[in-house]
Amino acid sequence: MIVVTTPTGQIGRQLLDRLLDAPGAAGRIRVIVRDPARLTPRAREAAEVFRGSHADPGVLAAACEGADRVFWLVPPAFRADSVEGHFAAFTDPLCEVIASRGVRRVVAVSTLGRGVAKDAGQISASLAMDDRIAATGVHYRALCPPFLMENLLRQLASIRDRGEISLAVTEDRVLRTCATSDIAATAARLLLDGSWTGQGDVPVVGPDELSTEGMAKVLSEVLGRTVRVRRTGVAEYAAAMRAAGASEASAQGLADMVRALDEQGFYGIDAQSTPDTAPTGFRQWCEEVLKPAALAG
Repeated sequence: MIVVTTPTGQIGRQLLDRLLDAPGAAGRIRVIVRDPARLTPRAREAAEVFRGSHADPGVLAAACEGADRVFWLVPPAFRADSVEGHFAAFTDPLCEVIASRGVRRVVAVSTLGRGVAKDAGQISASLAMDDRIAATGVHYRALCPPFLMENLLRQLASIRDRGEISLAVTEDRVLRTCATSDIAATAARLLLDGSWTGQGDVPVVGPDELSTEGMAKVLSEVLGRTVRVRRTGVAEYAAAMRAAGASEASAQGLADMVRALDEQGFYGIDAQSTPDTAPTGFRQWCEEVLKPAALAG
């Protein structure tokens, strides 16, 4: 039995589709979701649905009763009073369930930066989550992507209206990227394979060596219009997050994250591409995902 958290999110939705496509999936998939209406009709019919949050110990324990595999993703801490507290509020119940319900394997979405990232806000909290889960002794795989290509979808209006993307990274520095579809595919392979053991990181790094200026050039070519990159200062980025409704703690954590990304470079050129887990290139993603979304708007 496989338990899927965040089944309506960018990664969880694609993962759930892949699991339901697998032979013999019927009766083997459970999902934890706050609003079941957001599931596809297919998912509501084929998966066993547990309504609530996976931070709720009771909901999580019920969903994991008799389950041996869990897909784990902590949702964004956008309005949290503490970034570390937000991750702990989700991770503590999981650690309890691992011990009490016999969960044998956990596949989680984490991040690059282990051993490098320092004082990096949400990234540091995610890496600490890995350590806490691994300490239970469960068989564990942490999927470790760099910058998600889908982050650019939040800037569709700016791309359409001003021909501009804003990123808080030095313009000529390589920024490694990854498509969420590749994370979902890698998670599905691991969850459907009951043979792996032990603990380890699984980098999910796309094939490109593009700077943010290089990304803007690809966007220009794919969209057929000039797109420029504007470097956002850390303070400006944090202010924009507050204006968008982020809590003070979340905005500060995001500011610490982008500062660490730029200064410490752990999403940069030293991160080797991993074609087995992340074959999707940035141009392909722009053509298949961003351009249709831009045209639809």
